Amino acid sequence: MTFSTTTSLFHLGWLSVATPCLSPHFNSRPHNEVSLLVIHNISLPAGCFGLAHIDQLFQGCLDVNAHASFKDLEGLTVSAHFLIRRDGNITQYVSCDDRAWHAGVSQFEGRENCNDFAIGIELEGTDTLDYTDQQYTALTSLTKQVTLQYPLITLDRIVGHCDIAPGRKTDPGASFNWHRYKQSLGHLSQ
Repeated sequence: MTFSTTTSLFHLGWLSVATPCLSPHFNSRPHNEVSLLVIHNISLPAGCFGLAHIDQLFQGCLDVNAHASFKDLEGLTVSAHFLIRRDGNITQYVSCDDRAWHAGVSQFEGRENCNDFAIGIELEGTDTLDYTDQQYTALTSLTKQVTLQYPLITLDRIVGHCDIAPGRKTDPGASFNWHRYKQSLGHLSQ
């Protein structure tokens, strides 16, 4: 999915070209600051793609009996701002003006609670499977839109979940091509 990178497509924190799927797992940002972008990965069950389980998890209605691995997710209240599916389609769960619950215990440049000031983008995938060309294209377009709307997010303020929660999280994993992604965002380094 590609879209304009010169005109903002956001209204009240919602990206007009994303499919909305509202999550109840959010609250207000304490300082109305958006200055960090965090890249994650997710698949439910692990390594399975194209299913409704991610939407259900973020909406708080996942049937934990649907798969043995879901038992650990019972009672979990989690969300992200965006999910980019394997085909490049983008779903938005929480307004970027609000705090989604994606980072957990986290720290960036000495500041804790990254959810307070971060936007979370989930890629449908795993640490070890290559991401698709469609995902990189959509991620680049989405990142350009996000940085247009939230200019405090610069190239050095785009990180992986592993960077803000080392030892606890590994995503987006070794399969994520940071060089390819950051090269596609060359305008941010200027």
